[in-house]
Amino acid sequence: MLAAERQQKIVEIVNERLSVRVSELSKLFSVTEETIRRDLEKLERENKLKRSHGGAISIRDETEIDFSEREITNVAEKKAIAQEAVKQISSGDRIILDASTTAWYLAKSLPDMPLTVVTNSIKVAIELSKKEKIQVISTGGMLLPRSLSYVGPLAERSLETYHVDKTFLSCKGIHLENGLSESNEWQALLKKRMMDIADQTILMADSSKFGIRTFVHMASLSDIDHIITDNKIDTHCRKGLEDRNVPFTIVEALH
Repeated sequence: MLAAERQQKIVEIVNERLSVRVSELSKLFSVTEETIRRDLEKLERENKLKRSHGGAISIRDETEIDFSEREITNVAEKKAIAQEAVKQISSGDRIILDASTTAWYLAKSLPDMPLTVVTNSIKVAIELSKKEKIQVISTGGMLLPRSLSYVGPLAERSLETYHVDKTFLSCKGIHLENGLSESNEWQALLKKRMMDIADQTILMADSSKFGIRTFVHMASLSDIDHIITDNKIDTHCRKGLEDRNVPFTIVEALH
């Protein structure tokens, strides 16, 4: 197979699967991993994909939903979850807020009190900039325009500097057996790093996320210290969390 043909096939695979690893491509095309890496470098220069840790991801990722669209989905549930999460934050805490819309609602609900907040979200940073007592640290990194979030190696490296009391985040899917998942590798890697540097991880997830398994595995349920969800969560999922000894709080969404 000619190099150009192989590279075209790689682009097709990445766009179909959204992400793929170098080792998989090496086996698939029976070439060395170094050859695949050179292919990926060339394809990234041509803006046909993005390289990631150990592989590549599609630049045509349709699973990154626009923030403006997520902002108007399950609003009552997200606001109720955010208001419950505020109760777990004390003056002087150092926390992380991810780029989820629930984290944005949390930022809006936070009183102006002494806090240090690290975030990869443009929307969260802007919201918190209105509160004089809150120190905001942005991760920086590669901007994903749909989610208005920073991701990538620079964002991940910036987190290595810090240790926080609590990380508040969401995800695309929560599966009782398979754990938490995200739409793409960038988000999954960064959120895992956010969890690694925190004493506690609080998952803010409305009931629509349960039973869902999306493309990239992010963490196990055992990695989560507390889940806040809404009262539409079904009995099976509720019992599953109890059986796995995952602490959770159920809030009532006021429509």
